[in-house]
This record gives sequence, C-alpha cells and structure tokens, in this order.
Amino acid sequence: MAPAALEQENHIRDAEFNRALHGQSAEAKGGFAAMRGKDAAAQKAAIDEYFKHWDNKSSEQETDEIRAARRAEYATLTRHYYNIATDFYENAWGTSFHFCRFAPGEPFHQAIARHEHYLAHQIGIKNGMRVLDVGCGVGGPAREIVKFSDANVVGLNNNDYQIQRATLYAEKEGLSDKLSFVKGDFMQMQFPDNSFDAVYAIEATCHAPELQGVYSEIFRVLKPGGVFGVYEWLMTDDYDNENPEHRRLRLGIEQGDGISNMVNVSEGLAAMRGAGFELLHNEDLAQRPDSIPWYYPIAGSFKHMASVWDFFTIARMTWWGRGLAHRFVGAMEKIGFFPQGSQKTADSLALAADCLVAGAEKNLFTPMYLMVGRKPE
Repeated sequence: MAPAALEQENHIRDAEFNRALHGQSAEAKGGFAAMRGKDAAAQKAAIDEYFKHWDNKSSEQETDEIRAARRAEYATLTRHYYNIATDFYENAWGTSFHFCRFAPGEPFHQAIARHEHYLAHQIGIKNGMRVLDVGCGVGGPAREIVKFSDANVVGLNNNDYQIQRATLYAEKEGLSDKLSFVKGDFMQMQFPDNSFDAVYAIEATCHAPELQGVYSEIFRVLKPGGVFGVYEWLMTDDYDNENPEHRRLRLGIEQGDGISNMVNVSEGLAAMRGAGFELLHNEDLAQRPDSIPWYYPIAGSFKHMASVWDFFTIARMTWWGRGLAHRFVGAMEKIGFFPQGSQKTADSLALAADCLVAGAEKNLFTPMYLMVGRKPE
C-alpha cells in the first residue's frame, strides 16, 4: 500500500466551522443537552460531508478507489465524525471514549479507569514526565492518567469542539496546570523532534489513513529511550477480506466509528517495527481468559452489571433502549430540538455496536490490541 497523501491543515477554517456548528454548546453539560445548541445548516454540512463516504457504498459495492478516497480525506472524515458523534458518546458512555476489560463485580467507570491505569503502568509514566496523548477526545483518559501518575500531559486532537470540552473539564477538575490540549493532525504533528518522555494512544490511531505514518510521527516526537503504548483497533488475522460477511462487519465498524482504513494485527505489528520501534510487548487483551467479555455493555447484557449506576449505560444498548432512543431522537429532530441528521447519526452508531459485537464474537476484531515500543537510545 502506497503512503497516504496528507490533507492540508487549515486551523482557521476549522475554528470558524466549529463556531458556526457548535456555538456555545461546548459549555453545556454534555450529551443531549449540548445537541440543542447546534446550527442546522452547519450540522447538515457536517452530516453530508461525513456520510458521503458511506451512503450507497455497501460492502458488495466497495472498491479500492472508494477506500482510497476515504484515506485521502482521513482528517476531514474524522473531524466531522466527532462533530456529529461526540454528544452521543458523552450521553451514552461518559468522557473516556474507549472499551476495557472487566473483572467480576467491577463497576463500568472503575473498569474504564483501570484500563487507563494499566496502559500508563505499561509505559512507565511517572511524576514530572512530559507525556503526549495522541487523539485525546474530550480528555477523559488524560485527566485520569494525570491524577494517577502526576505527569504533565499534552492532548492532541484535530476536532475543535472536543478540545473545547476537554479544556473545560480540565478546568473544572483543577488540572489545567498539568494538562493542556493542542489542535493538530497526528500524521503531521507540529511538535519538535524528541519532545516527549512518553506517548500513548487509546483507540485513536485507528483513524489514521495508515498506521506506519502515525507511528512514525510518534517516533519522531518521542525522546530516545522513550516508550510509546497504544490500544489499537485491529481486525484479527482470522479476518478474510474475501468473505462477504467479514467485509460487511468491517465496513459497519468503520462507518459507525469514523475509520477510513482499518487493518489487521499483522499489519499493525509491521507498522510499529517499520516506524523504528523496538517492540517490548504486544498482546490482544481481548483474548485474555476473562469471564466477562469486553463488549457486554454494547451487547445490552445485564447479567454482568456490577453497579446500579451501570444500568443506564447498558439499557441504552438493549433492543428496547435503542428503540426508545431512536424514537426520542427522531421526535426531537422533527420538532427542531435536535439538528437534522441526529437520528441518522444515532442509527449509524447502533450499526457499529452490532458489528463490533458480532466481530468480537467471531474473533474478527479487537479494540484493545496492546503494543508497547521503545525508541532506541
């Protein structure tokens, strides 16, 4: 596969669009409360720009040219995905946009935090280190890792709305002295060489048009001897692109999660080595012999629920919870409380959840392939 051409960054354009679309909604409580403040025309533009890559392009119709077009517009695709999906994520999942392993009796948000702590431990993040969070979302993991390690974390993100929300949350938690957020494309970072003591990415670099490209940028900004750790979204090596069902599940995950080009485990490992890292550890954490599957919340399974507070997270993923949400979002959109395209976005996220569960059950997909690499001295 030839290296992907990089999109030209235009921070002024992005900031203007962010103001037009989101207005003051970044300061709202989040979730559905934030959705009420969107501009209708800008929302339609974001919806159209995102779904042009997926509408009328089923797995049977998908061609190499269609996938190449997604890769070529990776940054715009990802930015608009989070323009339309962030409020749904916060409403259903919280401010840490990732999956995790679960121990028996462990509440949802405790398990999410433990997953973040485990990555910080694997990398060796310590007090006083300068650490880069690549693709930081609204900053949930960064805030947790700052509190866990007392390190100084810089979050990199190409979506202005998420940066605004991340900054607001950090201020509210009194972490602004240890935590900052920077606008940028992780394929062409503006940081100098050898800038960070450690780097991590949690289910974010899957948005890259090619993994070796983003891993090479991470290698460049990491100090010699520094460690990079990533939880990567990958298709397993059981995935067969010639199998129509496998392709359908892969495409459903990509569409519902804003991914231009998901690859398999062997390609992920090759990308780490190709970027120059000495691979210290690699493991699919989804293959650990856990009694509770990582995907149980999005499968809408109550039998593993460990806290009464987890009920609402799981209920949103049941068939009846999705049905209620579909009708609610549709009704709010119809009367103008939510912007046009909200229901289409919700339905796409539901498709992704179904494909994620099926992909995991068939051992075709993992959201937590752990790779830890060191930049040689």
